[in-house]
Amino acid sequence: IDLRNKNISGKAAENALVKAEITINKNMVPFDDKSPFVTSGIRIGSAAITSRGMMTADMEAVVSFIDEVLMHPEDEAVIKSVRSGVNELMKKFPLYK
Repeated sequence: IDLRNKNISGKAAENALVKAEITINKNMVPFDDKSPFVTSGIRIGSAAITSRGMMTADMEAVVSFIDEVLMHPEDEAVIKSVRSGVNELMKKFPLYK
């Protein structure tokens, strides 16, 4: 996902999302003008969440959480609220049954 229109680097996005307990990776995008250590984008893998049983309908919540953090990457209250929502959602999809 190219983040240049959101004015946030891949590295900053990754760090903010990790605080919200959402794991993504910073990633370069085509014609990236930032270094591989900073990047202009992120990569979202779906294997970890689909292996827990999440379906297409559940992705709306995931996207909403990611967007909320990316729009407020330095707002600790927003990040805390998203982290709470993520943890609540994941209770429905335990790693081990």
